[in-house]
Amino acid sequence: MSTFKQEPHKLLVIPGPIEVTDEVLYANAHPSMSHVSPDFIPVFGDCLRMTRQVLYTADAQPFLISGSGTLGWDQVSANLVEPGENVLVLNSGYFGDAFTDCLRTYGATVDELHAPFGSAVDLKTLEVALHSKSYKLVAFTHVDTSTGVLSDAKGIAEVVKLVSPDSLTVLDGVCSVASEEIQMDAWGIDVVLTASQKGLGTPPGLSILVASQKAVKVFETRKSPVTSYYASWKKWLPIMRAYEAGSAAYFATPPVNLIYAYNASLTAITQKSPSLADRFRLHKEASARIKSAAEELGFRQLAVDAALAANGMTALYFPDGLVASDLLPRLAKRDIVVAGGLHKDYKEKYFRIGHMGVSVVDAQRDDIDRVIAALKESLAEAKASKNV
Repeated sequence: MSTFKQEPHKLLVIPGPIEVTDEVLYANAHPSMSHVSPDFIPVFGDCLRMTRQVLYTADAQPFLISGSGTLGWDQVSANLVEPGENVLVLNSGYFGDAFTDCLRTYGATVDELHAPFGSAVDLKTLEVALHSKSYKLVAFTHVDTSTGVLSDAKGIAEVVKLVSPDSLTVLDGVCSVASEEIQMDAWGIDVVLTASQKGLGTPPGLSILVASQKAVKVFETRKSPVTSYYASWKKWLPIMRAYEAGSAAYFATPPVNLIYAYNASLTAITQKSPSLADRFRLHKEASARIKSAAEELGFRQLAVDAALAANGMTALYFPDGLVASDLLPRLAKRDIVVAGGLHKDYKEKYFRIGHMGVSVVDAQRDDIDRVIAALKESLAEAKASKNV
């Protein structure tokens, strides 16, 4: 490992996939290994245990399955909701739309509370909705990658627990896990679903979901059959329990190399410096630097309130007179790769910068400084070219 260093490349600061460390990339290059090998079993088991640590839960059940974060929606929809049951989705962007679509595909009856663009659903609005109807679960996107809007996970869970304690609270944390603090047990979150390629600092390809024992019981006592084959916890729950207990089991082949990479990243997150608490602090500090520098340059944040702005990414409107083709290629010329807009109604008006994982927590890197400098230079060049 001491001799391995990844090839020079453009700095990837989109809201996922993100930069990964040399250690993680090297672990991903592990020699081909049987998924039932005695050497692999404890690697998988440790991943399950360390995933709990990241989410501050003592006994929730992790599921590590080959797939993207989208597979988490299928797991929730297929295992926790029976056809015709009521679900409430707090919609703060593109990924709220998509989660709703997935739930309806599996037969759920979905009501949506839509937040204004750049905002999150108000807790009072949620409370009123929960008083009006009984819901099997309440789902929300913690950080919607399309907008960079951060929902109040703790507040949402408190309202659900107070008004509708039998409802499950489901957090889509694809763009928040390991960059935003999530106290799963203390807050009363029943499901957190995420993926490997964002704050968890691993290459794409691993669907990661953690379900409370309450959620597992809901699954185990359902009346109708699970409506998916591959996403069925009837298939996967014995696999996860076996690996954690120290023995192999088989339903479908896990992504062995990716599990090694995920193990390397989790080990750094949970056992090395900086501590998990410090990681969250560093994400807040990096976020504040990016946002402050952008505002000094004249950019306006998409989030309508600073309290609603994610710490792992920033969404910024283009200045008047400029569009994506004026700014993004100039950033790329400086080896900085950012992302364009994603929300269908506004995607031409803004762009997104990711700042999570190693780009934030490694004091030896200067990623944040590089992004700020490139943003300043590219903006000045774009304005001069268009006489703005």
